[in-house]
Amino acid sequence: MKIAIGADHAGFEYKEAIGELLKSLGHEVKDFGASSLDSVDYPDFAHPVASEVEAKQAKLGILVCGSGNGVAITANKHQHIRAVLCWNEELAALGRQHNHANVLCIPSRFIALSLAKKIVEVFLSTEVEEGRHARRVGKIACA
Repeated sequence: MKIAIGADHAGFEYKEAIGELLKSLGHEVKDFGASSLDSVDYPDFAHPVASEVEAKQAKLGILVCGSGNGVAITANKHQHIRAVLCWNEELAALGRQHNHANVLCIPSRFIALSLAKKIVEVFLSTEVEEGRHARRVGKIACA
């Protein structure tokens, strides 16, 4: 599966580790940066990841920043993106199952890297549920 990833400076180290995890699981990774711990602006990475998923050039996206909020807010500005902020495995599963989330947002300053990796694995392995959830997801878009 092709996965787009991105992070600001606060999420850089997690992004790097998650990218390696994804590759070890056999996924193709498109990394939109950041490329160091130098201070950068999270929208510069969240928008390209969201655009890649929205254009179906990647099946899913993963974004990391300090709180996870900035990248989630930014990604959700894209019409066909459903970005979820997850700090535990259950939220990742529910985001995929019930909300058909296609972008996972991780708060690097609030969870351990080991938990972040577990959240990624759950997000990737959880299938969306149709039925009433598909009906609800269909009502999310404004246009």
